[in-house]
Amino acid sequence: MPMNANTRHHARKPGWPRCAGLLLLAWALAASWGSVVQTHWNLQALVDVGVQIPWETWLTVIGQDLLGFAPIYGGILAVGWLIALPLAHALARWWPTGRTALLASAAGVGMVLAVRTVDLVAPMPVFIDATRHISGLLAMAAGAVLGGWLYARLTAR
Repeated sequence: MPMNANTRHHARKPGWPRCAGLLLLAWALAASWGSVVQTHWNLQALVDVGVQIPWETWLTVIGQDLLGFAPIYGGILAVGWLIALPLAHALARWWPTGRTALLASAAGVGMVLAVRTVDLVAPMPVFIDATRHISGLLAMAAGAVLGGWLYARLTAR
């Protein structure tokens, strides 16, 4: 059966189930990264005031936070991505060569905006202590950018 232009186009395009799975993989990377950064930030604050923390405790707490905090942070991250990534996809129609940069940047910006939005409604000054300072916020955003970059690269045509 000969392929017309329309069927050839769809044959090259990754299907939505595959894209959704790859987005989930990128999201899991970003959520895990953010969880580890937050855990490290908190434990380092204790070390800075003189608390001795054995490496086994570091590993245990990182594991506990990956199970307990990462899903909460992942939900916050998902809200930011649900807004930012479709906008980046739309912009990529006009700048296809910038698709990877757009998606990576949007993932980072979406994370920052989602975290700052949660901070506005949370009863405490900041919901995630690592994001209290720009260095911690950027460290967590780096994971979101990496996740956005991974998604862009894995779904590139």
